[in-house]
Amino acid sequence: MRLREVCLLIGRDGTVLWSDASDSPVSLPDSRARWEAIWRLRGELEEISHSHPVGPLGFSAEDETTMEALTVALGRPVRFSVVAPDGMVVREEGKDRLVTVEPGWTGRLRTESGMPRAGSGCQAENSQHT
Repeated sequence: MRLREVCLLIGRDGTVLWSDASDSPVSLPDSRARWEAIWRLRGELEEISHSHPVGPLGFSAEDETTMEALTVALGRPVRFSVVAPDGMVVREEGKDRLVTVEPGWTGRLRTESGMPRAGSGCQAENSQHT
């Protein structure tokens, strides 16, 4: 499978509510469908995650502006995360932290992005929602 950035909208119990993908391993352009899904699912939405299949393990400048716009639009904080070949980083309450045990849905995100199942130093959590 080719490498590409993928976005997942995650609900309260780790359920994947919606997903989309780009044709590029280094960008995930804004899409009207994604913004409409975020708005439609805003009551259930807990986390917005996307992949960086060629890195970095962190948020890009474009990610930063998008996260700021989403937080303002939703009127409440949402957890954001990036999954990269060497791990996962989450932003909660304005602070970034590395994840040592990845949620089960990251297996789906990695597969759809063309990445290995788990980065070095990370374990995948068993989940019925993958």
